[in-house]
Amino acid sequence: MTSSTTTPLAGQPERPPKPQGEVFRRYDQTLNMWISFRTLEIGPGLKHDLALYHRWQNIPRVAAFWDEAHDITVHQAHLEQLAADPHCLQLIGCFNDEPFGFFDVYWALEDRLGPYYEVDPYDRGLHMLVGEAHHRGPHKVACWLPALMDYLWADEPSTRRLVSEPRADNAKMIGYLQQFGFEHVRDFDFPHKRAALMMCHRR
Repeated sequence: MTSSTTTPLAGQPERPPKPQGEVFRRYDQTLNMWISFRTLEIGPGLKHDLALYHRWQNIPRVAAFWDEAHDITVHQAHLEQLAADPHCLQLIGCFNDEPFGFFDVYWALEDRLGPYYEVDPYDRGLHMLVGEAHHRGPHKVACWLPALMDYLWADEPSTRRLVSEPRADNAKMIGYLQQFGFEHVRDFDFPHKRAALMMCHRR
């Protein structure tokens, strides 16, 4: 679904319409697999991505960090709200076209993270969820995380920083982010969690 551009707030650049379909693809020689990202499909008659998201969010290990284990009707309403929001973009990650995870990327200025640090109008944030157990592990992260970062750098040349705010006790995710260029800036308190501010600068 393509979103129309909204009138920018003070200090907010005009955001482009959301893309539709596949936005990134490349071949990983180490895994001998294709990694790709496509936009999440949600709407009348489009139930596959909703079913994936619902199943993934109700996996105990995912629910422990995302706290989004809800009924499918709640998930549908949430995804429809995100789809209508021009400040964020929902992606499905695929290995050889098999969906394995959900990725929510957002403009930090308009996100709840913005007030917690000196945000730049083009800072891009990311939330990451790997739902399929057989696509977990550091060897897969070494493929999809740099690929996602490369997509975000290429998508907007004015983006100088990528940010993320995993839960402060999510040592595994913090470690993965650090491995691929993110700095652990500090911990801080959201209303709903203690979070780690992670930041990566464009090189």
